[in-house]
Amino acid sequence: MDAELLWEGPAEGPVLVLAHGAGAAMDSDWMNRMAALLAERGIRTARFEFAYMAARRPSAAGPGARKPPPRAEKVIDEYRAVVERVIAETGGPVAIGGKSMGGRVASMVADELHAAGEVSALVCLGYPFHPPGSPEKLRTAHLEALQTPTLIVQGTRDPFGTVDEVPAYPLAPGIRLLWLDDGEHEFKPRVKISGHTHAQHLAAAADAVAAFLESTG
Repeated sequence: MDAELLWEGPAEGPVLVLAHGAGAAMDSDWMNRMAALLAERGIRTARFEFAYMAARRPSAAGPGARKPPPRAEKVIDEYRAVVERVIAETGGPVAIGGKSMGGRVASMVADELHAAGEVSALVCLGYPFHPPGSPEKLRTAHLEALQTPTLIVQGTRDPFGTVDEVPAYPLAPGIRLLWLDDGEHEFKPRVKISGHTHAQHLAAAADAVAAFLESTG
């Protein structure tokens, strides 16, 4: 069964295919807020769910199945299929990306689809450079030679990759990094320590994504 697409934003804006993270659905509060902020900035998002997440939703047949997230490599074909659908509806090319695991999966297909002229750019919102507490288990090998124009937005204290760790990684020169001061994986800062609010960081992320997509589209 084809994944449902959740569209938001102006029909004439740059299109960003946006996948969810490992544990939250495409219409989670975080995803809803980010899609709305991007829409305000002229970006049209197409959200979707991987099959394991869609299976968690209740239906007439009963409660959803609580399936754990599969390895990122297992859902690559699902992402490819969604890109093809979005291009068929919009005429393409499109930008791709996602939150956490969704951005990681997008990064794994980006160069293939960029070389085919289907993808213009990649956006990763909170990239999972490594599992929390396991900085030796890097997920960066494919990022070292990435050719697709890329923006990664990351909180400076994200347990999946902090500002003290990531600059030492041999990332491709075409990858831009925006650091959100004191932000964690959801970009939420400690207000009393940083002086920033979560809303400010989400808005800054949306500003950066919109400017990046306008420049690469």
